Amino acid sequence: MKGGAPMQHHDSPVLSADSVAPEEIAHFSDLAARWWDPAGPMRPLHAMNDLRTGWAMRHLPASKADDGARRTLLDIGCGAGLASEAFARAGFDVTGLDASQAAITAGRLHMRHHPLPASAGPLSYRCGSAEELVAEGARFDAISALEVIEHVTDPAAFLRMLGGLLQPGGVMVVSTMNRTWRSMAMAKIGAEYVLRLLPVGTHDWRKFITPAEMGQYTAHAGLRITDIAGMVPGLGGWRESRDMAVNYIAAMVRD
Repeated sequence: MKGGAPMQHHDSPVLSADSVAPEEIAHFSDLAARWWDPAGPMRPLHAMNDLRTGWAMRHLPASKADDGARRTLLDIGCGAGLASEAFARAGFDVTGLDASQAAITAGRLHMRHHPLPASAGPLSYRCGSAEELVAEGARFDAISALEVIEHVTDPAAFLRMLGGLLQPGGVMVVSTMNRTWRSMAMAKIGAEYVLRLLPVGTHDWRKFITPAEMGQYTAHAGLRITDIAGMVPGLGGWRESRDMAVNYIAAMVRD
């Protein structure tokens, strides 16, 4: 996420009734009204957003194909759209999906009051589940799943489902938190109980995912990791690092 301590905050509970517990949806719905307040409960997300979206766009395909058509991007667990708007500004045709109606409403209201520039790609928000997209036969050129996977009930099944929504040759970027003692101390205890950067209960350390586990889930989903990096906070803001002990981000391709 982003705050002042190496932690992270998921963009919201996504997916489906099968993959996300109702209490996750309720928790982030309660925060939706202040999602776009950089000094509010989502301030860690605001602090980390430039790094994670910038890193993602260096690994995603160009926003336009050779024929000039905009490439499609699914931002799953989009919350109120911090990353969705950044991807649209970069030129992608973005679908922001979240299971929280309150978060989706907040995203739509923000875009209404702060319209995207004419050069931006289209951005549409949808309250629903990834399973619904699978049932519709939807496919995307790119997928972003930022601070989401640590909130689902079955991360391996989640990645398999997203892999099925990705076009052959498509790229997905996933960011999450490593399950280490440092992440327990900094992202859970420090961020939620000591510094109060996040509401208590935002994260369950037991659901954090190690890079090795991420590699296994990715392979089982028929995907291949092409790059992985740590994300750490500093006085000048969040930066890319080889240190993946707390936050990290990975790019994967469907061959």
